[in-house]
Amino acid sequence: MNTFSFVIFATLLFWPAASSAQLNVLISGGFSGAYEQLLPEFERTSGIKVTTGSGASQGAGPQTIAAQLARGVPANVVILSREGLSELIAANRIAAGTDVDLARVPLGVAVRPGTPKPDVSTVDAFKQVLLKAKTVAIPGSTSGIWLTTDLFPRLGIAEKINVKMTPRGTDATGMVAAGGADLAVMPVSEIVHAGLDFAGSIPPEIQFVQVFSAAVVAGSGEIEGSRRLIEFLASARASEAIRKSGMEPLAISR
Repeated sequence: MNTFSFVIFATLLFWPAASSAQLNVLISGGFSGAYEQLLPEFERTSGIKVTTGSGASQGAGPQTIAAQLARGVPANVVILSREGLSELIAANRIAAGTDVDLARVPLGVAVRPGTPKPDVSTVDAFKQVLLKAKTVAIPGSTSGIWLTTDLFPRLGIAEKINVKMTPRGTDATGMVAAGGADLAVMPVSEIVHAGLDFAGSIPPEIQFVQVFSAAVVAGSGEIEGSRRLIEFLASARASEAIRKSGMEPLAISR
């Protein structure tokens, strides 16, 4: 076999493996809007096929990302709140040194399209809006946990408002859209993604800014492809989509 023939043979031998690379991603709601905009470009430019599943960053129930990993749901990359990722790191579910903070987002108030937008610009105004609402929907993940265990008690309204904690942010936005809740308090990016009306961010004095991060799952068989996806989501090319989704990009890689 001459040198040229050998090169062609070697190329054909290794090409199928490169072109058939596949990744499984588990993602929570906060970063989903930007991710859905960016994924087609990544697949097109990398040749890597990505299958995406979803789950809550934290909380109880079988659909949290931690619970899915624990029962063997295949995943190479996870994208979720930093709080949820820290729990996965502590449980040795993440490949060491692969975690990257992608974006941050404040909490805001969502209302059904076409209804008056309440004033939430001050702490007192925000409290009054919550007290007047028949039902307030919140996600049963990182932001909802903080609201029920920290902010609502601190404001002295925990026992005075009717809060419905839903398994996922999409359930909270769905309640508002269907008229089952007057408003939702949740990450701004999830409000934008759901197409609800954004009444405003909660006041800075009581704000909780969430960071959403990505990491490679321990034992992933696609380390290189996983790193390429995370690098793409952290690149300057991704920053516009992240901003349009209501988030601020954090990690800008070259």
